[in-house]
Amino acid sequence: MRKLSIVIPVYNGESSIHKLVDQLFEHLESTYDLDIVLVNDFSPDNSWEVLKELHNKYPQNIQAINLSRNFGEHNAVMAGYFHAKGEIIVNIDDDLQNPPSEIHKLVSKIDQGHEVVYTSYKQKKHHYFRNLGSKFTNAMATLMLKKPKDLYLSSFRAITAQLKNEIIKYKGPYPYIDGLILRNTARIGVQEVIHHTRESGESNYTLVKLLRLWSYMFLNFSVYPLRVASLFGTAFALLGFTGAIFVIIEKIFYPETQIGWSSLIISITLFSGIQLIILGLLGEYIGRVFLTQNQIPQYTIYEKLGNHSD
Repeated sequence: MRKLSIVIPVYNGESSIHKLVDQLFEHLESTYDLDIVLVNDFSPDNSWEVLKELHNKYPQNIQAINLSRNFGEHNAVMAGYFHAKGEIIVNIDDDLQNPPSEIHKLVSKIDQGHEVVYTSYKQKKHHYFRNLGSKFTNAMATLMLKKPKDLYLSSFRAITAQLKNEIIKYKGPYPYIDGLILRNTARIGVQEVIHHTRESGESNYTLVKLLRLWSYMFLNFSVYPLRVASLFGTAFALLGFTGAIFVIIEKIFYPETQIGWSSLIISITLFSGIQLIILGLLGEYIGRVFLTQNQIPQYTIYEKLGNHSD
């Protein structure tokens, strides 16, 4: 029986994670040797106690990992990938919006020769704000990471153990899972699955978390922002040069024209602002290189339960 790993980052999941795990066993236990890796990302609710109960219920199949602070979803997934031992690794959220019964479809697609299989939805049941954020993320990934235009980067996905081993080689403190996948393989499959309405609670995706995710994509896996900054600098330099020529010509033909104080202040403010933005962008890149060189950890494990915790 082949080993299948299920990696689940848990945050505010105390009301849903037990039901999700029970469904995983109900639909998959007869077909696969299950290796379920539950990563508690310092959830403020009672999630860790529930994970310990699940480990006691399924001691041979569940690894429960408790992180020492909140590192973010992608860091938690990296922790799960590191401990996953299956031939195929499936990543699924803890909110029950993705039915465990659909995992069979992802595994079948992997068996067709793909290294990663993303899911697509005929109808997404996310909140409007979450859908809007996902659309923007996917549009930026297409632009910056050369993602295929028709590919939706969902968090419900399956990868091979070989691809997982390449992904966990990344040691930077700001992992972006989809960026790591796209830079390591072009053997990408897509499988349409059902998407359910969230049964309880609210989405953990806040504007701050979305902005942090976008920064991971922009600054860790692409130099595109630097190129945009260069284009901005070139464009405004040409604008300033053209303006200077216009002023000289105007002064030659209309010497009585007075140079305006307001336009001078506006110009100084505008160009100073642009320079500060570009300097801030460069500072972000340099800062991330500094943190990476200082080996800031992706995650720190406080407590671990399971058959690989010895």
